Amino acid sequence: MPAVDRSAPGDTTGRVERTFVALESATGTVNPVGYHPCQGLYHHPPGASPDIAFIATHYNVDFSEHYLAPLLARRGFGFLGWNTRYRGVEHWFLLEHALVDIAAGVRWLREVAGARVVVLLGNSGGGSLMAAYQSQATDPSIRPARGLGLPPAVLSLPPADLYVSLQAHIGRPEVLTAWMDPSVTDEADPLSVDPALDMYDQRNGPPYTAEFVATYRAAQEARNHRITDWALDELERCQAAGAFDRNFNLHRVWADLRYLDPTIDPSDRPLNRCYTGDPRWANYSPYGIGSSNTLRTWLSMWSLRESDCRGAPHLARIDLPALVIQSTADTGVFPRDAEAIHAALAGPDKELQLIPGDHYLEQPEGIREDVADRIASWVRARI
Repeated sequence: MPAVDRSAPGDTTGRVERTFVALESATGTVNPVGYHPCQGLYHHPPGASPDIAFIATHYNVDFSEHYLAPLLARRGFGFLGWNTRYRGVEHWFLLEHALVDIAAGVRWLREVAGARVVVLLGNSGGGSLMAAYQSQATDPSIRPARGLGLPPAVLSLPPADLYVSLQAHIGRPEVLTAWMDPSVTDEADPLSVDPALDMYDQRNGPPYTAEFVATYRAAQEARNHRITDWALDELERCQAAGAFDRNFNLHRVWADLRYLDPTIDPSDRPLNRCYTGDPRWANYSPYGIGSSNTLRTWLSMWSLRESDCRGAPHLARIDLPALVIQSTADTGVFPRDAEAIHAALAGPDKELQLIPGDHYLEQPEGIREDVADRIASWVRARI
């Protein structure tokens, strides 16, 4: 039986229980050390089996103790903060197996926790992941990783009932490309720079001219495509030599022009800030999304041309009632992104709410409680 923690961290009311959930999935078994591929925490009101439960998952980040979990549990819902086998190891990520792992959590909510209604909560990078899940559950369309086959289980995922997008990037390849530094001239040299494409060279701005913005964005896409071309060629070379795959590093991915120029996609964001602080420092640090990959992981998650982690095609298959919430001071997701997500959703019952606050809703005071109220109200109005 799952363990119950009656004193959840940060919960001073005693009104939230947490149940540890550890499961195998259709393509993931218990590791010889003893841990399960899928793990998470189920937050719920004491002694209750809520009819409505949320599930939140990310490509890489541990969502088991998500900040909304106790807040929504106190409002009478269940909340499964769920992790796939790729928690903390996104450099091995393959979309088809992540979706199979999410399915294990959805089934647990229905069959064990007793939830009648399951709500997909797509937060931050998890927005496109949960969209891909519902899309695949509705109209299977994803492709297998290069050289591999699709597991049968990914063709019969249990669908959810509602979809909530919160502070969500529109897609994994899209956000990486919008952030990546196109001035890199040598992928093996993190210090290589073409000054004509360097956003941190004051001769280029800020502010940045419309011509520079267009050239810069085209160069960002070109860099993504060059890496894809190399990955495909390198995978072929590896396979010819009898090697399954290989690792590689990606450098300089904190170079979104919007960090320094407030006229591009205007919002309430602070300037000269990214999620890790000063963007120029971050750009030359080893800390960034996509910093380590296998060839197949690049193709599965980050490639503009190859990845099925792009948001728009999946959002276009989601006809569930959907809520999109986005804060206006986010330094990595912008109102324009939320508007694009809202527009791409296929269903007629969809709503966009813009709110104050940063990406993690740490500011202003009380904004997390406000968001929990908004989500609870919206869900209850549709059940």
